[in-house]
Amino acid sequence: MGIYDNVIADSKTIQLFIPQRAPMVMVEKLHKAEGGQTISSLDISESNIFCKDGYLQEPGLIENIAQTAAVGVGFEYRNEDKKVPTGYIGAVQKLTIHNLPKIGKTIITEVNVEHKVFNTTLINGKITCENQLIADCSMKIFLNE
Repeated sequence: MGIYDNVIADSKTIQLFIPQRAPMVMVEKLHKAEGGQTISSLDISESNIFCKDGYLQEPGLIENIAQTAAVGVGFEYRNEDKKVPTGYIGAVQKLTIHNLPKIGKTIITEVNVEHKVFNTTLINGKITCENQLIADCSMKIFLNE
């Protein structure tokens, strides 16, 4: 059984861990949230607000990385019986978009926490589709606790 077979939260329960609501939800399943690493997946559908001309566009990929980080934090907070905080993207650095995923494909997003200082977290995120790297970046996220 691989990491992607393990589903901690699905499309029905993912909103327990993030403040976003439809149509802005860019994570569908939570596969891992421990040790500073979060892994999520998203099936790209035609109804996604960031899809255009048959592909998920760049803003959707950036939001997907940010929400993957958010779902990891939200999972941690819920397990500690704390209110899920709202996060804000403070900076996106070293963003590389290699390819845009097509509608009908599934993307896997991995976020690793590099540093945490007070309410600021620096993460590295990468998105793969069919085992190919399609996007990666560093991101600074601020939590409003």
